[in-house]
Formats: sequence, C-alpha cells, structure tokens
Amino acid sequence: MRIYLLLICLLISSPKLDAQSKILYSPDHSLALQFKLDKRGKPSYSISRKGKKVLPNSKLGILTTLQDFSKQLTLTNTQLYQVDSTWMPVLGEEAYIRDQHNALVLELESPSKHKLKLHFKAFNNGIGFRYEFDHQGADSLSVMREFTEFQLAEDYTTWWAPSDWDSNEHTYTQSLLSKIDAAKHLTDIEPFNQYIPNTHAVQTPVAFRNSKGLHLAIAEAAMVDYGALHLNVDRKKLLLKASVTPTANPSIISKNKLPFHTPWRVILIDDSAANLLENRTILNLNEPCKITGDLSWIKPTKYVGVWWEMHVGKGSWHYSDKSGKPNGTHAANTQNVKRYIDFAAKYGFQGVLVEGWNVGWEDWFNSGKEEVFNFTQPYPDYDINELTNYAKSKGVSIIMHHETSGAVPSYERQMDAAFQYMKKHQMSAVKTGYVGYLFPKKEWHDGQWFNTHLIRVAQNAANYQIMVNAHEASRPSGLQRTWPNWVSNEAARGMEYNAWSKGNNPSHVLTLPFTRLLGGPMDYTPGIFETRMNAYDPNKKEFIQSTVANQLALYVTMYSPLQMAADLPENYEKRPEVFQFIRDVPADWSETHVLNAAIGDYLTIARKQKKSDNWFIGSITDEESRSFKINLDFLDPAKNYETVIYADGPDSHYVDNPYPVEVTKKMVKKGDIITLQLAPGGGAAISIFAK
Repeated sequence: MRIYLLLICLLISSPKLDAQSKILYSPDHSLALQFKLDKRGKPSYSISRKGKKVLPNSKLGILTTLQDFSKQLTLTNTQLYQVDSTWMPVLGEEAYIRDQHNALVLELESPSKHKLKLHFKAFNNGIGFRYEFDHQGADSLSVMREFTEFQLAEDYTTWWAPSDWDSNEHTYTQSLLSKIDAAKHLTDIEPFNQYIPNTHAVQTPVAFRNSKGLHLAIAEAAMVDYGALHLNVDRKKLLLKASVTPTANPSIISKNKLPFHTPWRVILIDDSAANLLENRTILNLNEPCKITGDLSWIKPTKYVGVWWEMHVGKGSWHYSDKSGKPNGTHAANTQNVKRYIDFAAKYGFQGVLVEGWNVGWEDWFNSGKEEVFNFTQPYPDYDINELTNYAKSKGVSIIMHHETSGAVPSYERQMDAAFQYMKKHQMSAVKTGYVGYLFPKKEWHDGQWFNTHLIRVAQNAANYQIMVNAHEASRPSGLQRTWPNWVSNEAARGMEYNAWSKGNNPSHVLTLPFTRLLGGPMDYTPGIFETRMNAYDPNKKEFIQSTVANQLALYVTMYSPLQMAADLPENYEKRPEVFQFIRDVPADWSETHVLNAAIGDYLTIARKQKKSDNWFIGSITDEESRSFKINLDFLDPAKNYETVIYADGPDSHYVDNPYPVEVTKKMVKKGDIITLQLAPGGGAAISIFAK
C-alpha cells in the first residue's frame, strides 16, 4: 500500500541566503541542510540539528569525463518537493514503513554548459544526497573521483572496520576518530584477498557518538552500478573523504550509460543508539520493489545445514583426495543429507543447506582457474534425484549452494542452467559464495563490476522465483526493498571465524547491528550450543566468545528473514528444552522495539511475530555482566501472555562456563517488569505467547 499524500514542485529561495545558497529542512524542522556555492563556484553543504552544527562545511563534487563538477559551477535551477507515503516490505522488521521527507533538487551548470543535479532528501532522522546526470548530448560517462566530504564537528567516539576493497571480514574497533589506525587493527582474515588502500581508511557504514550522546552513522543507499563507499580519515581535521572502490582501471570509479546517478550518501542522526537501529532512512532511499506479480514465494526461512561440521573438522567439502580416490570424509553424501532432512522435518525447519555437493572442491581455493565449479553436476555420492524426492516427502526444501571461488564469468555463463536445475529439483533458495580473488583479477569485491553482477544474480533469480543469500558480497545498502528475493547477505565477519581463528569478541558482535546491519539483513548463522572446538579436536583452543543464552538471543538482535540453526543436530538434541527457543522464534516481524542499546556494549530488542500476537525478546551484553529491567508496556492490554525465559545460569561466563541456561515460565501482562541478569558475554531470550 502506497499512499502518496503530497508531491509539490516549486522554486524556492531563502530570504537569508544569497542566490547561490539554499536550505532544506526536515519535515519536523529538526534537521537543516544548507547548500552553498562559494565565489569560485565550489559546492559544499552543512547539516544542523536543532540549531547546532552536526556536520560543518563539507565539500561536494565529482570528476567525470564530461566535466570536473567541483568548481566553477553556477546554480541555474531549484526544485523542492515533499513526500509522505507508507509502504509494506515483503519481509522485514515492521509490517509498514513510513517515508516522510522533504527534497531539494539543484541544477548546477559548468562553464562548458554541462549540467549536474544534486538531489537532497531530508528525513526527520537523516539526510541523503546523490549526484545525477542527464543525457547532455552524450551516451555515457566515466567517473574518476568523488570529492564528497563529511566534516565532523568534534572528535566523535567511532566504531569502525578497516577499509578493504576485497573483504568485509574484519572485526570492529572502537576509538576516537582522531585515533583511527586501520593498519594496526587488521584481523586474521584469510590472507588471499586483503587490500588496504589507506592506513587511516574505514568502510561504511561507520557509527559515531559525541560527548552529549548524539549518534550518527555515515552509510550509502541503493548502491547500483558503482563502487562501494569507503572513507579516508584526516585525523587532525576530523574529516572523512569519500574513497570509492575503483574498477580494474585504478583511475576510474565507474563507467555508466546516461542518464545516471550515484548511490545515495547517507547521514543518519539520532538521539540514541536505540533510535539509530529503528532508523529507516536507508530503506526509504531505495526504489520500490521491481518484482511484479505474486510474491508469495519470497518467504521467511529457518534452516539447518551441512556446513558447520566442515568448519569444525568433522567432514570435508571435497569428495576425493589428491590421488582421485574418495576421501571418506565428504559430508554432502546422500545418507548424511537425509539425516539433516529428517532433523529439519522433525523440528519444523523449512530448509536444509548442503555445501560441497557439486564437483570442483578438490582444487578450488584461489586456483586462478576460469572454470572451477560445475553447478549442475553433483558428486557421485550425492544422489540429487533421491534427495529431491525425500525432501519433498518430508515437507522440506534443499537450499542450493553456489560457491564460485570468485570465478564470476564462469558463474554467469552457468547461471540460467543452474537456476533451471534448481527448479527441476524443487529448490527455492540459493546461497552464493565468492571466496578468494575475483576472476578476472584486478576487479574488487567492492567494485562496480562485482556489484553489478550481484544485482544481475538477484534479477535473474527472481525470474525463476528463487531467493538469494549472498556471501562474500559487498555490504548491503537497502536493496532488499527493490529486490526482496535478495533476502540476506554475509558481508561481515560472521560465526564461522569462531571455528578456526581467534574468533569474534562480544563487542564485535554488538557493533554489527549499528554498522553493517544498518544496510540490510545478515546471515550471521547463530545458534551454536557446543562453543568449545576442543570438543571435536582436543588440540584446538578456539572457542565461541558467548554463552549459549547469548546464542539464542542473536535470533532476535541479529535481523535476517533467513536464519540458520547452525550447530550439529546432535548438539541440539542433547538440550531439547533450550533448543525449543530456536524452534519457536520466527524470522519475519510486524513490529520492532529497541528497549535499550549502547554500541558495542549491550542491546535488547523486542519484536512482534508477523500475523501473530506473539512477541520475542533478545538481550545480549559484551564482556561485562549486566542487569536489565524490561518493561512489557508494548503488549496488548486486552491479552494475557505466557513467557518462557531462557537466561544465563548463575555461574555463566562466556570463557569459563558458557553452557548453563535456566528456563523459566510465568504469566505476564502489559506493563509487567521482567528482570534479566546477563553474564559476561551472555544474554537472554524470551518467548511471549498470547493466550
């Protein structure tokens, strides 16, 4: 449902500003964006909130093959319009989202008469802007540089991950903006694809908090046909400068057909960390759904899979050893997959992910080959016809895995055949992967070429009514609104790192919702009950830095309409009373309320199940224990509810004693208070069932 209340186009000029300056207010007038051209025709902007500068004078501009649009510009036309509409996401954190903003479009002209449009949108809790180009007698242009800057008013506390054009899988660091040093905070990501363009550069989204509790985030929206946004940090000036990932030609950001516009540059501005998580500016800056017709095939999905057992060393992705003989450890075999199908059917999961099913895994990792995998040829011990029929008889769908090893052209050549193969075998979702250097080399995971490929996959998958979960992808920018079948992404350092590296500390996990997840859902793969890797290999020292109760809470705090119960079936069946929460918690919501939040420290979220009166709460903390009083004032006063509380045991600790979970039940009503005691690295999960 879209209700367009107002679209007014008119020329404006503020009486307090000269002819080369304009001002745009948010609908509630709390935010003011001021644009100006100086005497040399150089554009800039500033943002104020309630009369106080948040971003002082910050440069604008873009260098293209048409013109250097950063100087000698003249303002030739101005247009203002207002929008107030409501739309319904296919899958999401709310059933309805309001899009209310005022917009300003400025037409700037160069001495050569080439034109650039600057399009600004002011929401009550954020600003977005982008560069737009019409035909202008040319069919195309190339962008060489973007001069966009974000000048901060003070030395904000900053939560950031180092800029890396080829991987998002770094941990987050908290520091003052003036103390950012990305080179000292690189983590143990795989060494194959790591490119750090600047020792003081960060990726977006990046979050900030000033001394008075004002929270900001700098991000991008609708990243289409362009490189991803990174930020070079001038630590002395407290200035962030756009650094867009280039193409294979390092002097070119993008090559585009006209008309063309860049992604939106976004500044989210809120009073609290909690409000930052409820900010929908990024989604509202994306285009409406482009998939026509029936969308009922796009469904929230909970799944299990042949995956974690390979990470912990119980099985392998590859079928044969170096001599070509079966290795005896191949996990994606018919009988093992049947075991997962049985488990999914018994406990109410809709899907079973199977990795390592197709030929190519013996020599795939950064092989440099153009052709690595075949996406329609299973290994000899994987009977896809038998498994298709077996899964159907159990009411379960197999989730296809398409690991490409970064060989993108090969995947595109096989894509239609692969999707047809999926439909033949009644599979409605695919997990794509792009581990390693891209082929051909010199293209980046964050570059225009690869970003365009990702959208092409979503578009093509939609033609076959297939949902996509992209791993090793560039960071999302709200495109799940436009392509709702692109249901989730990895694009950050997720659970798998806990199995074979120093892992993810609690603060990293608590930073993800305020940074990476601002752009879109994350397939973090939570729900690990056996947190010690020495349970599989006595020589291993790795462990998951959370309690089991924390793992349960992640299903609520880490939003995705595609959620995995990532642990081994036998680990769940040992603890059925704790596993019950994962069985009960949904993956699609009609309401979301952030009850408390501090970036990197703690987070409590309550969500209402779509088409139901049931609620679920997740609460997690960092390395410190915490006590929270949760007010249930969001409940319906006309109903009574039964709660099931899954809490850390009294001696729980994410390092020393991660396993105890106390399960208690009691009746509650609107306005009741629940006290939660969270252990270090701990959490709590609550099911609230309407009676």
